[in-house]
Amino acid sequence: MRLAGAAAASATLAACSPTLSSRASRDGKVQLVYQDWRTDWFPEMAQQMLEEFHETHPNIQVFYTPDPENLLEQMPLDMESGTAPDVLAGCCDWLPAWGQQGYLLDLAPYVRADLDRETIEEWDPAQYRALFTPDGLQFALPKYHGALALYYNKGLFDARRVDYPDASWDHDDYLAAMKRVCGDRNRAGVPEIWGSMMDVAWDRIQVHVNAWGGRFVNPADATLSMMAMPPSLEAMEWIRGRMWDDRLMASFLDVQNVETRRAFVDSRIAMVEDGSWALKDILAGANFSVGVAPMPAGPVRRATLATTDGFAIYSGTRYPEAAWELVKFLISREYGLAMARANFLQPARASLIDQWVEIVRSEFATRTRDVDIAVFADGHLNGYSVTAEVFANQAEASRLARAAWQQIFTLGQAPVDLMREVSSQIEALQKPRREG
Repeated sequence: MRLAGAAAASATLAACSPTLSSRASRDGKVQLVYQDWRTDWFPEMAQQMLEEFHETHPNIQVFYTPDPENLLEQMPLDMESGTAPDVLAGCCDWLPAWGQQGYLLDLAPYVRADLDRETIEEWDPAQYRALFTPDGLQFALPKYHGALALYYNKGLFDARRVDYPDASWDHDDYLAAMKRVCGDRNRAGVPEIWGSMMDVAWDRIQVHVNAWGGRFVNPADATLSMMAMPPSLEAMEWIRGRMWDDRLMASFLDVQNVETRRAFVDSRIAMVEDGSWALKDILAGANFSVGVAPMPAGPVRRATLATTDGFAIYSGTRYPEAAWELVKFLISREYGLAMARANFLQPARASLIDQWVEIVRSEFATRTRDVDIAVFADGHLNGYSVTAEVFANQAEASRLARAAWQQIFTLGQAPVDLMREVSSQIEALQKPRREG
């Protein structure tokens, strides 16, 4: 977007929204609630950064609150009842769903008025575009850039004399390495060391589907499903086959439902498809040399995830202009670098990548000496990132898909062909919106 017309947009905002002073509380300050992660490291960092915000915005008081533990269930209830926070963060397939359901404010007028082209061009285009609904509502701005890569245990690869993963790998190389790094098997066929693992989640499965040349959602019509098309089914069958036919990829049941990064750190798996968001935990927890490589290319293309982590404003806020001032602070270089220093979160801005790499290396100089940390930014810089594809009615699509994937991948009790029925069900749920 460009700044052309910024003056007109500013005038429109001024006409539509009362000034901050007219909305002020008795002490002259507008009070906002900002909700974000409840992880151990985040609240302290957020509070420290908000002190800086308060110094430059004396007429706004922000109260930080952590996400509810039952976030996906509670937030729609809060939004419906009008008790949601003014500013919030979200991601994955559910943040777009909230945007579709009208819970999030359209940021486009504010962006046109206040953000320059240089700022917007720093963000991964795939990530930025994903924060719009199909009808053009801009419901969020990038929080950070979560990207997938392939972590691997160098010691296990060395012990079995297997070449390390690199940028030349495709899924055939990936499979061959899984077979070689797995240890001895018990009588039930369970390996001593699992070859790899991935999260059974909408966007993680979709990365493989995209690598096969498939899609979940028709890009020309978000009410049409492509989940039952041959490339999509073939990609999902590849995953299922590794989990249940070859017994090379661990399911969550195989590792007693621990996180993927925890299973990797505990040396229960030789490789793991995980994100830059797991980097600090893995470097701090592993007692072995860690390597990182790009996601293996599929039969059609290479794909990696750019998460839809974003900052949004609740559409029911009483203070949209003040909330926008906070969002501008949250997407700033300073806030991005604060998250990088606190927990190695990969900044959304391309210009901060080198600083992020140095932050990581400064804390783990020995462990990262031969690790290409910048691999996580490769999809951003070289244009092969993908983001969660969303249907016009994403909430119901997610519900149906998760239930099916539980049967197919986690429990191994259903064939991938189940997705044909699920695809039809998902598409049927879109029709009322399309016809309305």
